Amino acid sequence: MKKNYFLIVLLSSFLGIAQIPTGYYDSANGLSGWALKTQLKKIINSNNDGLSPEYFHVDKGYGTGTNTTNNGLWSAYGTTDRDMGIGYEDDNTIVDIYTENPNGPDTYNFNFNTASGGNNGQCGSYVNEGDCYNREHLIPQSYFGHNNSGPQLSKYLIMKTDIQHVYPTDGKVNGMRADFPFGKVGNTASYTSSNGSKLGNASNSGYAIGYSGTVFEPIDKFKGDIARVFLYFATRYEDDMDELYSLYTTVDARVMFDGSTNKVFSPTFINILLTWHLQDPVSLKEIKRNDAAFNYQSNRNPFIDHPEYVCQIWSTECTKLSNDNFALKEKTSIYPNPSNGNFTIDFKEYGDYSIEIFNTLGQKVFSAKENNKNNIEINNVQKGIYFVRISKNTQSIVEKIVIN
Repeated sequence: MKKNYFLIVLLSSFLGIAQIPTGYYDSANGLSGWALKTQLKKIINSNNDGLSPEYFHVDKGYGTGTNTTNNGLWSAYGTTDRDMGIGYEDDNTIVDIYTENPNGPDTYNFNFNTASGGNNGQCGSYVNEGDCYNREHLIPQSYFGHNNSGPQLSKYLIMKTDIQHVYPTDGKVNGMRADFPFGKVGNTASYTSSNGSKLGNASNSGYAIGYSGTVFEPIDKFKGDIARVFLYFATRYEDDMDELYSLYTTVDARVMFDGSTNKVFSPTFINILLTWHLQDPVSLKEIKRNDAAFNYQSNRNPFIDHPEYVCQIWSTECTKLSNDNFALKEKTSIYPNPSNGNFTIDFKEYGDYSIEIFNTLGQKVFSAKENNKNNIEINNVQKGIYFVRISKNTQSIVEKIVIN
C-alpha cells in the first residue's frame, strides 16, 4: 500500500538566509577538486590575493580575561554563540555543544561574560560540569602550536584566535576531551556529558574503521558542525598543513592528518568528517554563527555557505563512502530524478527505514519513518535542489534530487 506525503516548504523568513556578500565566492565558480579548495583558501585567508571583491581575515585577539567591552573572543561570543532565534530555548545564554540539549531544557546554562566563562565574573574552576565555559580549540592548540616562536609565531597566533574553530564549551568537558581526536566511541564510554557527548575507545568499525585509540564523540546534532570546522581549518591554513604535520609527536595528532596540503586528513578521519557532514546538514545555528563570525573577523566558513563544496573537493572520498553503503544504495531508488515535483522512494525489501529531506541550506523540511512498506510517494515539492537521506540500522545514504 502506498502512502502520500506533502512536503511543506518553510517560509523564507524562517530560513535565515546566510548574509553572503555579493560576489564573495565568484572566483571559485567552475572549479572543483584541490583547485577549488585552494581558491577558497584565497577567499578566506588574510593575504592580498588580488580578488575582487576581497575580504581579509582579521585577527581580533584572543582576549586578556579582563572585564572590558572589547575583549577578543570573550566579547565575540556575545554575537556568535548566543541562544537567540536558532530553535533552542531562545534564552540568550551561551550555546555549548557539549551540554546544550537541542530538544529540551539544558541541565546547565552559561551567561555571557566579556571577561571569562564565569556566570558571575572571573572563572578559573572547571571541577564540575556547569562550573564555567572556556575557549576550546576544536583543532587543539597542541596540533598547531609546537613551534610558537620565530617565523611560526604569527601563523600560530592567527590560528589561536580564529573564532571559526574556537568555540565556547563547558570547561570540565573540554578538559575531558583534552587533545583526543573526534571519532565514534564503541560500546562503552569512560565519560559522558549531560547532553550525551562521550569519551571512550574508538569503535574501529564501519565508517570509523582504522583507529582503536581514545576518541571524543559529540551528539549527532553537532557532528556536522565539528566536521565543517575541520574542513574550514584544512582550507584556511592549507599551506601550513604539511609543516604542522612535521611537528606532530603524538599519535592523537597523526591519526587525524596525513601530512599533505590537499587532502590533509588521514583515510579514517576524512571518512568520519564526511559522514558527519552528510548525516548532520548545516543548521540555522551554524548559519547565524557564520554570519556573526564574518562580522567579527571578516571571513566565512565556505562549507556552511556551500555544503556542496565538500564533495566537490573530496570527491574520491565521498564516492568511497557511497560505495561503503552500497548494500543500502542497491536496495533503494528514487525516481524520477529530475522530477516535476512528484517522486517515489522505492525500497526493494521490507524493513524499518528513516527518510529525511533537506534543502540546500541544510534545513530539514521533511522526515518520516516507514515500517514494512515497499515505497512512498512524495508530492507537490517546490522547485529546487534537495538532499534525501535514507537510513536503515547503521547504514545511511544521501541522494540529491532535482525538482524542475
